[in-house]
Amino acid sequence: MVYGNEQRQNWKIIHIGELTEFELPTADTFPSFIVPGSDGALWFAQIMSNRIGRMSTSGEVTEYLIPTSNAKPHAIISGENGDLWFTEWGANQIGRITVQGLITEYPIPTPHAEPHGIAIDAKGDIWFAEECNQIGHLIISP
Repeated sequence: MVYGNEQRQNWKIIHIGELTEFELPTADTFPSFIVPGSDGALWFAQIMSNRIGRMSTSGEVTEYLIPTSNAKPHAIISGENGDLWFTEWGANQIGRITVQGLITEYPIPTPHAEPHGIAIDAKGDIWFAEECNQIGHLIISP
């Protein structure tokens, strides 16, 4: 771990364990955001390869192609019922993926909203930041 102050002075390096890097099967995927899933795996968005990735803690990677081309998944969160939710800023949609890999997409009504950040509230509703100066709210009926 490396840390220091804002002036980049007095930096310290502390060894707190081992660092292992895992290569992804798809080249130039540019993973972003990583969250734990209800299945014990780590899930992440692959912004440039149009995939959602799943990695076991032993390093086994599975990739799920998003149905909409050039969706550019960005942020991802764990939701209720074990599902994971992600933004598709290139496709103007919110996506949901089950731990089995089933993807459902929800279009955003505002054109070119470019959703980025995403959160879930205590009721299980999905909230997301739109780059058009709005906050979106997705309510999924049971």
